[in-house]
Amino acid sequence: MPYQLSNQTLSTQTSSSLITLTIAPAKVIRGVNILQTAAAEIAKLGSRPLIVAGNSTVAISQETLHPILENHNLHFAQASYGADCSEASLKALRKAAKDHKADSIIGIGGGKALDTAKLVAHQLQLPITTIPTSGATCAAWTALSNVYSDQGAFLYDVALSRCPDLLILDYDLIKTAPQHTLVAGIGDAIAKWYEASVSSGHLEQTLIIAAVQQARVLRDILFQKSVAALQQPGSEAWQEVVDATVLLAGVIGGLGGAQCRTVAAHAVHNGLTHIAGHSSIHGEKVAYGILVQLRLEEMVQGNQLAAAARQQLLKFYAEIGLPQKLGDLGLGNITLGELQTAAEIALTPQSDIHRLPFKVALEQLMAAMVSTTAPTDSRDSVHRVSTRGISDEVEE
Repeated sequence: MPYQLSNQTLSTQTSSSLITLTIAPAKVIRGVNILQTAAAEIAKLGSRPLIVAGNSTVAISQETLHPILENHNLHFAQASYGADCSEASLKALRKAAKDHKADSIIGIGGGKALDTAKLVAHQLQLPITTIPTSGATCAAWTALSNVYSDQGAFLYDVALSRCPDLLILDYDLIKTAPQHTLVAGIGDAIAKWYEASVSSGHLEQTLIIAAVQQARVLRDILFQKSVAALQQPGSEAWQEVVDATVLLAGVIGGLGGAQCRTVAAHAVHNGLTHIAGHSSIHGEKVAYGILVQLRLEEMVQGNQLAAAARQQLLKFYAEIGLPQKLGDLGLGNITLGELQTAAEIALTPQSDIHRLPFKVALEQLMAAMVSTTAPTDSRDSVHRVSTRGISDEVEE
């Protein structure tokens, strides 16, 4: 499958002697049915907000948010971001904001709606409120937006000047989302440990140490509470898991910076978007990407701790419904050419996969991508990988 990458690099986050951290939103309001209470805080940011929502969130916004804004005499307009946080969508939303003479932006919805709203606010230098409607990502927290093609292929990310001015986490609103969105959020959040520990676990800077340890705490919370949370939506355990996926996951990237956010799991996600499009959501691809990263550590380094961690995750994934292999992402009929396309994109020079402490060859990554559920074998090594073995798993 042919593919094109944007002229922009896959990551705009580069190291510099000047360290600037965007750690947290200026204010976070969370609770049960607190949207009404939080409206006064929204009003402080502007009297003419533009609401950016997804097509599936428009009805929720009209039912829950519009009456509240009307009660505070705010002159608002609403626009959908369309299929994705794409350059075309961003251009249309900038025009909508200017036509409305917007003095603030409100993003309501899932990760892509919030990424789009944050980036529009950044480009227009307007204050931004984020209102997540699911626990699928930490996008409501972060100073980062991912830009995709209209077909859902990842193009590049943009580091924003600051985190949102206001984050409103209403548990009642989150509870209306399909349960698989929170499952995906668990996959996205738990990746923080597996990525941050391998890229930054050896570093001695105070805040990076703190970020890595927070990632470990996040992993432990999700291991301990996810099953109970999913069995009882709205319960205390469920709220704590939502806090973990939406809030704590964002803290880690804020404290530790880009290198504590993404390594191979997110790089694999980025590659998959070029062949999978919208067939699965962000956290599902990332969760699968963790298994690929651990598999690489097994195969290339002979790392038995990684092998044990992968088996532990496979069991956990089975309990809560996260994807364990390509077929679980709707890619059971992937061709060898498509697999190579995804792997090549994951390995581009700017990719976060190069934060791994070892070099990864194309053939190694392809082999790891088709063997995420392989049994642990202490004799496993890169020398056993062959194109013949890969083609046994996929269609020619």
